[in-house]
Order: sequence, then C-alpha cells, then structure tokens
Amino acid sequence: MNPAMWISKTGVQAQDAKLQAIANNLANVNTVGYKRDRVIFEDLFYSVEQQPGTQLDNNRNSVSGVQLGNGTRMVGTQKLFTTGNLQTTSQSLDVAIVGNGFLQVEQASGEIAYTRAGQLSVNSDGRLVNAQGLPLRPEITVPANATGITIGENGMVSATIAGSTNATELGQLTLANFINPTGLVALGDNLYQQTTASGNPVTGNPGSDGRGKLKQGALEGSNVQVVEEMVDMIGAQRTYEMNTKVLSAADGMMQNLAQAAR
Repeated sequence: MNPAMWISKTGVQAQDAKLQAIANNLANVNTVGYKRDRVIFEDLFYSVEQQPGTQLDNNRNSVSGVQLGNGTRMVGTQKLFTTGNLQTTSQSLDVAIVGNGFLQVEQASGEIAYTRAGQLSVNSDGRLVNAQGLPLRPEITVPANATGITIGENGMVSATIAGSTNATELGQLTLANFINPTGLVALGDNLYQQTTASGNPVTGNPGSDGRGKLKQGALEGSNVQVVEEMVDMIGAQRTYEMNTKVLSAADGMMQNLAQAAR
C-alpha cells in the first residue's frame, strides 16, 4: 500500500474524532454546568532513513537527515473547566459556583460524584437533592414548615420557620477542589468522578482556600462558545476533505503504476 494512503487514513480518523467532540459541545450549548471538550493529537512515529548529522563523505554531514512521518492519532480529550456565563433564574434553590469547586452528591452505589450544575430541589424526605434526585453531601434537610430558604456565598443554608422571625441554620454546603480537574471522568448527567489522575478531593467552605463562592438564584451556563465551535468545525471539515483528496491522489498513483506494469 502507498504509505500516503495510510497516513491520510489516520488524518481522516483524527478529524472525525474532532468533529464528534465539536458535535457534542454544540449539543450541550444550553446544558447547565457543561464544560467543553478539546481533542488532543500527536504525530505518529517517524521512519528515519538517514539520521541528522550522518557523515555523507569526508567533508560533509547531513544537516537534517531523512525523516518521514506516518500520520497522526488522538492522544486524548480534555475538559476545559473555565467558568460559564451566569444565568439569573430568581429561584431560591438554584445556585451557581462562581470560581473553582464542585458540589458533592451521593450516587445510588454510595460513591460520591461531583457536579457544577446547581439545579437543586427538596425531595419527599426534605433533603436537598440535585436535578437527578441525588442527595447532596453533606446532607441538608429542610423542615416541612420552612417558608423560605437562603443559601449564602459561604455555603451556609438557612430557612425561615413558620412561627419564628429568626432564620434557622440548616447546614453547610461545601465544595470540593481537585489538583487536576481535567483528570476527572465524565459520567454524564452533569456528574464527574475522581480518578488517580485528578487526585483526591480537598473539601471546604465556598470562598476559602481558592474555592469559588456560591450565588443563589443563578445557574452557571455551558462554557461552549458557539462561534468558536463553528470555526473549529469548518477547519476540521476542510482538513477532512484535504485528507480524502490525498487518499484519492494516492489511489490514482497506484492505479497508474499498475497499468504501467502490465
């Protein structure tokens, strides 16, 4: 096989993966707390036919040698945890994280997952839960006779109880930070899970030790920039087309060689 055909195949596969990531970003442009994906590529091994510096004769050395590349491959994807735009909702149980950090929820398996989506509600047991019904950790229970809930910037949750004029503290929301948040594994449902690459979570009150503050009555929107994604999509499409043209050209060259050999 003509090596150019193999190299072009790797280019087509790489751009197909990039288009898939762009499609997912655009599909989640209105998903609360979504973080865009970026695809990372690297070049494949080189066929070194002549090492740089090889002595050609008594007076000359090769300046650059002969090194032929063998294409590209996707080495990974990366979540970009830049802050999305804040959307004011005026709902008392909506909360946005302004800065670094993740809310913590308990999954059905008992494991802790992490999220930036602050669409909270109260379940039938009075516990604060996320949009999927998973309870927050630390657990916060809202009394049935509470007439109003306040979530402070520092994560303190309080409520006005019927028959009382003073606010009652219900509990403290904490945020988890990771030394490498891009190492978290995305589970879907706006949830992430720690891995050895992310490091262990470091929890604390919002606004302390580099953690973001909470803003009640708002949600963090997706950090996807539609114009940027469209530009990337056009670039990936053009690169895909160029690689398919190289495939066609290499195929034509092979056909010419086969005809000449008859």
